[in-house]
Amino acid sequence: MNEQVRPVMLEQVSQAAKQPKPPLLSRRYALEIRQQLAWHWQAVIIGLALLLGLGISAAILVTAGVPAGELLNEFVVLTVFDAQNLKAVLFQASPMILVGLAGCMAFRAKFWNLGLEGQMIWGAIGATAISLFEVGPPALRLPLMLAAAIGCGLAWALAPVVLKLRLKVNEIISTLMLNYLAINFLLHLLYGSWKDPRSSFPYSPQFQPFERLPELFDGISAAVPLAVVVALLALWFLGISRAGLYLRFVDANPRVAGAVGVPVQKMIIGTVLISGAMAGIAGFLVTAGQEGRLTQSFYQGYGFSGILIAFLARNNPVAALVVALLMAMLFVAGRSLQVFYQIPFSMVQLIQAILVICVASSDFFIRHRIRRVQGGES
Repeated sequence: MNEQVRPVMLEQVSQAAKQPKPPLLSRRYALEIRQQLAWHWQAVIIGLALLLGLGISAAILVTAGVPAGELLNEFVVLTVFDAQNLKAVLFQASPMILVGLAGCMAFRAKFWNLGLEGQMIWGAIGATAISLFEVGPPALRLPLMLAAAIGCGLAWALAPVVLKLRLKVNEIISTLMLNYLAINFLLHLLYGSWKDPRSSFPYSPQFQPFERLPELFDGISAAVPLAVVVALLALWFLGISRAGLYLRFVDANPRVAGAVGVPVQKMIIGTVLISGAMAGIAGFLVTAGQEGRLTQSFYQGYGFSGILIAFLARNNPVAALVVALLMAMLFVAGRSLQVFYQIPFSMVQLIQAILVICVASSDFFIRHRIRRVQGGES
């Protein structure tokens, strides 16, 4: 470069740098954390996220071969307005309500109970043991089976909560590992001493008629009112009782709750034990209500569904009832799609995953807002 031209160019660049530059944008947007959002706006955001998830799911089902015009008919008309299918929805919803509420209970106490399946398995094992060993008279057999299911589910939830509070063991790992222990012990029983001697298939002998949940009226199983009673007790515990008030402090901030005198450890232990008991009752409902015996796969899908219900309901017991009914509708409609359109049941699990992703994404818009900032503001 010419030595005479170079100083001139440097001078021009220096002068240009000193000139005030116009803003690239007269307006821009800033992302802020919300301090608080009214509950009805939260409901609107979650509702829009669910609609988006349902829209994506509908597109996938149409691509898989389900006629678009039949989606509303399959998922709403034939499921809700058909008496037989409505009974099936209520029957399917009963254990789902319990595992969903079990998840809500534990999550409220800041305990991530992913061992709902293991607690269900032990509840079913306890109920089946009462049947196999013929404990008590026939008239008391069902109440004894229910009590055994509660006790076994509660006991299986005790280990991880003690490990967390005493030894600081992460409950996500401990509850998941205990699931595998429960599953393998179940298989040990069903392929061993509890195998049906008549058929030699890996399931327990069939329960006696007085050991199964009866139908009360118009084909409605006793599992439905039992689930409703447990749900009402859970609503009372979380919404009205003093323990529920303490639990709100624990859910908000355990350290502050302990500082103001709330018995944090006792609340966590008690709530997790109630969660395990509910999961145990769910195992009893499936074995004594739906299966009529202990099988090796009765629990499959319920653990994930319970976590999903608690997550979608945001640990609200009233919302958990609604979500559990919607999940039961999805399961019943999924079985119909299997029969008439050869849709695999894994498609139902895919729809569940899509709904989880959409609702999880909606949390970003609940916790944040986009604010338009004037060009001169920082």
